[in-house]
Amino acid sequence: MGPVYLFDLASSQARWLSLRQATVSSNVANANTPGYRAQDIEPFSKLLDEKVVALAVTSPLHLTSTETSLRPQGTRKEDSWEIVHSGNSVSLEQEMLKAGDINRDYSLSTAIVKSFHRMLMTSAKS
Repeated sequence: MGPVYLFDLASSQARWLSLRQATVSSNVANANTPGYRAQDIEPFSKLLDEKVVALAVTSPLHLTSTETSLRPQGTRKEDSWEIVHSGNSVSLEQEMLKAGDINRDYSLSTAIVKSFHRMLMTSAKS
């Protein structure tokens, strides 16, 4: 566990955000494709819940667990705000909201990692 785990988790989230951004981009690119259904990937929180955190064991009384891999499980169909006559379920407004959420999450994650890295480097110099 420790600093490496935080950076691994941040890297996993960055990969997830990248995959979600690609899915949103695909939805926007197919906004006028007849019959296209908007897609999204599983929420990161669901993937995080499935990941078991490995605890450091320094005493036999400590809990133990195993670590599993964290990777997106693919795409899922999503309920759109509207379905147009052509059968297309992409709502550009909804996709732009998702893109804003992705940008905000990426910025927050990056800021946390930068702060932790700065703190780690300061403690290493001392």
